[in-house]
Amino acid sequence: MSRILLVDDEPNMLSALQRALRQSKALAGAQIETFTNPFDALNRICVCEFDLVVSDFMMPEMTGGDFLQALKDVAPTTVRIMLTASNDFRTAMTAINEAHVFRFISKPWQQAELEQNILQGLEERQRLLAEAGQRPTAQELEARRLEQEEPGLLHVRRSDDGSIIL
Repeated sequence: MSRILLVDDEPNMLSALQRALRQSKALAGAQIETFTNPFDALNRICVCEFDLVVSDFMMPEMTGGDFLQALKDVAPTTVRIMLTASNDFRTAMTAINEAHVFRFISKPWQQAELEQNILQGLEERQRLLAEAGQRPTAQELEARRLEQEEPGLLHVRRSDDGSIIL
């Protein structure tokens, strides 16, 4: 089960992005959390581990480049993807050189491109974990144990608006 964090200061953009990921059959079962404030997102990252983060570049509190740089320092094996409407070459170079951004996705995004980049990012996450020789966290081990005892227990069904279906 993958954990994905989405950060964008525009709630409508977050909703659209979350909806796009939930429509993907390949990402079914992924846990997705959203934040409009990058500082709140960093606090959450300190509490639990994410496989992949998609961040907007232009945010009023902190740029996406600064956010992803801080993320790299806190969670170096979390894959970082930048979502941007900017075509500025310096934006891309800064993010690549300083925050080691895995991919750039342009706004507006194409569904297939978004899905493909997320899936490649999740594969990269597995490679980074293997390369770092990291063992699964206690949370991951417990989730695996629970899933073995009760298959499907951790699978959450959601409606189109993101609410949980009981």
